[in-house]
Amino acid sequence: MIEIYRTDYGILNKLDDYSEGAWVNLVNPTRAELAKIAEQYDIEPDDLATALDEEESSRITLEDGYTLLLVDIPSPEVRHEKKMYTTIPLGIVIKQDTIITICMEESPVISYFIKNRVRDFSTKKKMRFIYQLLFRSASLYQIYLRGIDKKRIEIEERIEGDTQNVDLIELHELESTLVYFATSLRANSIVIERLRRYKRLEQYPEDMELLEDVMVEYQQAIEMTGIYRDIIDGTRELLSAVIDNRLNNVMKYLASITIVMSIPTIISGVYGMNVAGEGMPFSSESYGFAVICAIILVVSIVTMIILKRKKML
Repeated sequence: MIEIYRTDYGILNKLDDYSEGAWVNLVNPTRAELAKIAEQYDIEPDDLATALDEEESSRITLEDGYTLLLVDIPSPEVRHEKKMYTTIPLGIVIKQDTIITICMEESPVISYFIKNRVRDFSTKKKMRFIYQLLFRSASLYQIYLRGIDKKRIEIEERIEGDTQNVDLIELHELESTLVYFATSLRANSIVIERLRRYKRLEQYPEDMELLEDVMVEYQQAIEMTGIYRDIIDGTRELLSAVIDNRLNNVMKYLASITIVMSIPTIISGVYGMNVAGEGMPFSSESYGFAVICAIILVVSIVTMIILKRKKML
């Protein structure tokens, strides 16, 4: 899908044709659409297609007539029927009179601009537009990180109750998401540092101030990711310890029950031996069976009391 926008007098308008100062937005484009844009703006099709490869890493490349900027942006996804997050590449091609963005799917980063929710947004101020994109990306990272921490708290609150294996799986998915975030944030920070020394296009003092804000936001997101990874790691260990402790308690309880149940088995086994009845206590008494049962009951109760005092039952 190809969409063309341009801001005029602070209002974002959708255009039907290419225009100077426009923003060309490609969302999951076909090969034909990539070829069309490549021919229109004299860009290598492979450079446009790099943003459609999930394995591409963040970088900035200077080419003849244009600059290719590739960064990772956060994106929600569903894993194991749970809403999680991942990162996807966002390609930005900077031409002298046009800026082009390429993404494999509709992103909240891009839609935020399409809905015209960004103050002082102009498609004609290319470097400021890029910094605003990066700032919005850093803000989304932080929003999603807070959502991850909220899910961790929900799992932690369930630890005292009925903890399920699904909680361990969800914690693993949250931890995997943080790994994706940490890798992408570090790579993006390197690109941003290079943008700081970028001289091909003119940068105004206001743009540099915005870039400083972007760097601060990314650094904060990196620190949040590290903190939440450590916390989730501790929560996962706590959850595993609680599950192991519950298993130990069950095994201890079953062992105690086995001890108590073995008492009547041993006594009845002795009285079931093929020996002369005269040698067995209470064998000649009319109430011998009742006496033996009473002895079994008393011994079992005493054993249960001892186990209870030792907190084994």
